[in-house]
Amino acid sequence: MTDLTERLERCYTGAVYDVMRERGQENCVLPPEICGLTPQTRVAGPIFTLRGVAFDTQRDKDADYLLPWVRFLSEAPAGHVVLCQPNSGRLALMGELSAETLKSRGVRGYIVDGGSRDNSFICELGFPVFCRFRTPRDIVAKWVPDATGAPITIGDVLIRTGDYVLADFDGVVIIPAEIAEEVVAAVETVMSEEDKVREAIRAGRDPVEAYLEFGKF
Repeated sequence: MTDLTERLERCYTGAVYDVMRERGQENCVLPPEICGLTPQTRVAGPIFTLRGVAFDTQRDKDADYLLPWVRFLSEAPAGHVVLCQPNSGRLALMGELSAETLKSRGVRGYIVDGGSRDNSFICELGFPVFCRFRTPRDIVAKWVPDATGAPITIGDVLIRTGDYVLADFDGVVIIPAEIAEEVVAAVETVMSEEDKVREAIRAGRDPVEAYLEFGKF
């Protein structure tokens, strides 16, 4: 798992998508609104899923609605990337203390189909976060997790714990666990071939000649 994660981390999403498309798996890209907090933000690794539910009205503030969230922080496995479907378009499902906790526990990053807050602090921390929007609204008495490790859907992409993710400046791609090894190997071949095209272009070769020789562009 570690070796595959390291190899995937050296890839980029465009090449992964090309390989997935060639295998009839082009429905692998999350909605483009889900972006890293900075252009340099990127993360790769096996997935651990989180799902939650928002309340229609704010609940009793005296109840401990944060405890289930803290339990999730305790359960998230090291070496994984958390993907969260919060089912909320208003609340922040990541903040600085949570990011600090996940990073300290060895979690590789966090991708949410929702909001994030304390984002300048998270950027300083260097913990990779991809989100749909930024907001100061927190989850206290408004949201709780209702499943960890269960299948989720973001956009029209089914995501399971154990699948792989690569996220960079271009977007987020999901690779089913059962084909992750072969996809990464194919992407490595694609990148090697692209290097040959790149070298040919830099050497002054005509792009048509380079394309006909290497079959890539």
